[in-house]
Amino acid sequence: MHTMLNPEVTAFLDELNHPLRPAIDRLREIILSTGAGLEEGIKWNSPNYSLNDEDRITLRVHPPKQAQLVFHRGAKVKEQPKERLLQGPYPILAWKGNDRAIATFRSLEEVQQNSDVLKDIIAKWLEAAAE
Repeated sequence: MHTMLNPEVTAFLDELNHPLRPAIDRLREIILSTGAGLEEGIKWNSPNYSLNDEDRITLRVHPPKQAQLVFHRGAKVKEQPKERLLQGPYPILAWKGNDRAIATFRSLEEVQQNSDVLKDIIAKWLEAAAE
């Protein structure tokens, strides 16, 4: 699983000395193991995950008291879908639009407790955002 981690992103995170680094590393592993074909890079001063050159998930590492997964459809403004891209009870998501949601984590324990639902969200997001 670790072979998919981009060394450029690892070096970027090494320089940050983020207090939630174990949680961030676990989030990276969950994202890359769930999203087949995802590419990890740096964009917007954060780890970013794209599929077929389309940005889909950004791992916000600022401010240092938390790590956030931002689920989106890329930088270009697109017409808002009539409904949220994901249906269902996902209490860890805060919706910022029908095509943008954020999951916030403040500890490795929070990441571990939500890893199964997070895998479900990632898989469904990648499918829904591609439509």
